[in-house]
Amino acid sequence: MEQVDMFGDEGLADVVIAGVDEAGRGPLAGAVYAAAVILDPGRPVGGLADSKVLTAPRREELALQIQETALAWCVAHASVDEIDTLNILRATLLAMQRAVRGLGLKPGLALVDGNQAPKLSCGVKTIVQGDALVPSISAASILAKTARDADLVRLHGIYPHYGFDQHKGYGTLMHLERLREHGPCPEHRRSFSPVRDMLIVP
Repeated sequence: MEQVDMFGDEGLADVVIAGVDEAGRGPLAGAVYAAAVILDPGRPVGGLADSKVLTAPRREELALQIQETALAWCVAHASVDEIDTLNILRATLLAMQRAVRGLGLKPGLALVDGNQAPKLSCGVKTIVQGDALVPSISAASILAKTARDADLVRLHGIYPHYGFDQHKGYGTLMHLERLREHGPCPEHRRSFSPVRDMLIVP
C-alpha cells in the first residue's frame, strides 16, 4: 500500500490508504466536488501532481489512467443548495465523506488535503499541500477537478450566457460582468458575495 513514511508514520505497510481532495470551494457557481482514491502500488501512475499545476489535457489523461489502474476510486459532490444551507466548509467535508463512503474498498486511513478533516469511519490524517506531496491525494485532486470541470461544461449548455465553460464558475472579470448583465441563475451560490449582494434590493 501507499507509504507515508515522510510524515513520520510507522506500521502502515499493510494499511489501505485513500487520498482525499476537493475541487471547487472558491467559485461563485456549481457544486463542490471531492474524490477519494486508493492507488495500486503495483500499477503506479507517472506524473501525478497537484491538479492546479497541470494543463487541462494532461489532467484528462491522468484521470483516465487513475480510473483504469486504481484499486478503488469515487467522485462525489455537495450541491449548491447544500453549500448555501450548510456553508462551503461543511459542504466540502460532506462531499469528502460521500467520496470515501463510495469506495469499493474500505480504507484503514484517509489522507486528506488541507487542515480540515471530515468525520470518517476510518483513521484520518490531514496534510497541508498534500495534493503536491502525496500521490493518492494528487490523484484525488485530479479526479475531483476533472469531474467538476465537466459539470461546469454541462451547465454551460443550460446557461450559455455566463460562460461557465471558460471560467468554471470562478469570479473572473468575465463572470462578474455576465452576472451583472443577467443576474444569478439557479446554479449560483447565494451565500457567496457578490452573488448575495446582487440579490439585495436597494
